[in-house]
Amino acid sequence: MQAFANCCITWRVEGKLACSHLRMLRDDERERPDMSLPHAILTALIEKPSSGLGLARRFDKSIRYFWSATHQQIYRELGKLEEAGLIRAREGEVVAQGQRKTFDVLPAGHAELRRWVAEEQDPRPLRDPMLLRIRASAAVGGTDLVDELTRHLELHRRQLQHYREIEARDFSDVVSSEAAMQHLVLRAGVGLELFWTAWLADAIETAHTVAAQEAEGR
Repeated sequence: MQAFANCCITWRVEGKLACSHLRMLRDDERERPDMSLPHAILTALIEKPSSGLGLARRFDKSIRYFWSATHQQIYRELGKLEEAGLIRAREGEVVAQGQRKTFDVLPAGHAELRRWVAEEQDPRPLRDPMLLRIRASAAVGGTDLVDELTRHLELHRRQLQHYREIEARDFSDVVSSEAAMQHLVLRAGVGLELFWTAWLADAIETAHTVAAQEAEGR
């Protein structure tokens, strides 16, 4: 009975901390619509429990393609999530010098991620400095963006090739529902790169046409 009572006390304490942090998450989301780093971390830890360093490396290798974060931001958010009772370092784990604790997601963390996945969110408008630079170029005149557009085109072609290599390596034989959904995210990246490579090729052609017309009008 005493063990059950202790368990209930622990659950109440963790529940209060979790509820407090969930309120902070929701307040942050209202103030900053792009506030999703805690949920990216929760997702990554559910997929594979990791240390802070391991998680940061996973962001660098794959997660950064759709949600980027610095190592400092990841460590800071891990501390907040642990303090709130959404994640916990493994108990009894022997950590040698230089090694890091492994974090697991607690039930409250699972519940928060389900809440976030199920909520209504509007699509975000596309914000890319290149679009504004093109409009600014048209406004001020006397600028040539062809070289910069060509450089961007090459970068997007490289990224598209990289995504294709990941797809061939990791998703040639999709057998699980989790892998199918991960492949879906990758295909979104492929689609975006296809859009940018096609659009940039069109932009370069348009820029050449405009430059020729302006030269004729001088």
